[in-house]
Amino acid sequence: MLMRTDPFRELDRLAQQLMGPGTWSKPSAMPMDAYREGDEYVVAFDLPGVSAEAIDIDVERNMLTVKAERRPVTRADDVQMELTERPLGVFSRQIVLADTLDTEHIQADYDAGVLTLRIPIAERAKPRKISIGAGSGRKEISG
Repeated sequence: MLMRTDPFRELDRLAQQLMGPGTWSKPSAMPMDAYREGDEYVVAFDLPGVSAEAIDIDVERNMLTVKAERRPVTRADDVQMELTERPLGVFSRQIVLADTLDTEHIQADYDAGVLTLRIPIAERAKPRKISIGAGSGRKEISG
């Protein structure tokens, strides 16, 4: 069995515990993937354990902001936690979108803890052919 190790993972987890959960004024970062698929850009955010109602998506000019909050699960009084590694609090990510993207038609889907945004490429940014017209011949400049 091959195991990949990340020497900084434990350090990141420890720093997260010491700094506490993210707040609305100082949110923690959320992992994401971004790629182009055909005529749209796709951005996927990992938000496991977050309800769809706790996700806030805003676009202002070309700045996309995604905020989410994961709250602790209420447990019975006789429950004693042995290990807790899943971060709680507020998570946020801001992305500057290119002017070539159509921010008026962003689609958002949330499934299995993954928020997926699909941002279409604006028509003016798509490649197009330019035809060459037949000229009327050479013109003489007289002076």
